[in-house]
Amino acid sequence: MSIWIAVLMITGTIGLYVTGRFIYQRIPHPLTLPLVTSTFLLLSLLLLFDIPYETYMLGGQWIEILLGPAVVALAYPLFNQWHLLKQYFYPLSMGMVTGALVGIFSGYFLARLAGVDETVLFSIVPKSVTTPVAMDVAATLGGNESLAAIFVMIAGLGGVMIAQYTFRLFNIQSFIGRGIGTGTASHAIGTAKALENNEIEGAVSSIAMTVSAVIVAFFAPLIIALFH
Repeated sequence: MSIWIAVLMITGTIGLYVTGRFIYQRIPHPLTLPLVTSTFLLLSLLLLFDIPYETYMLGGQWIEILLGPAVVALAYPLFNQWHLLKQYFYPLSMGMVTGALVGIFSGYFLARLAGVDETVLFSIVPKSVTTPVAMDVAATLGGNESLAAIFVMIAGLGGVMIAQYTFRLFNIQSFIGRGIGTGTASHAIGTAKALENNEIEGAVSSIAMTVSAVIVAFFAPLIIALFH
């Protein structure tokens, strides 16, 4: 019985994402991004039919497993644009380090300003990196892995939704600048969107996402130990 439930959940999730893509193609807007609409539809259906999270994850866990290969596949545009990345090595390095550190400090100080408890604070610090890394960092700091995953999703979706307005406000035209900002702030979700915009932007976002994960994993515990 459980295998049929898993198949139903996987098929339903894919169907909702396809529906989200259809909506986005008809109404292209940050609020109608496939990940936004499909997530909203999925949550609505789970609540409407009172489907427990554990039941959904009978199928959802297999989609989660595919996240690893999906992230690795982002190396393809990176390979295609390797010459460009070598050419701009120093500005890329500075941008990625700055973006990763801003992600850590913004989460930490805003959480302290809001007066949240330590579990939430330690869970929000690694919000700007990909989910597996964020969960491991949160667990190391003493946070909650599930909360960390939620904050990663919020950071990714929020970043994608406001990215084009931010770029327009600050007149950021460079694909390299856009890629660094997207990758360090919105990890894999932002990188997927960056690939839709331009291969150069997607490649830069991919490496920014990867390097940011390493920087956050290394520096987050040090920063917490220093300031907390």
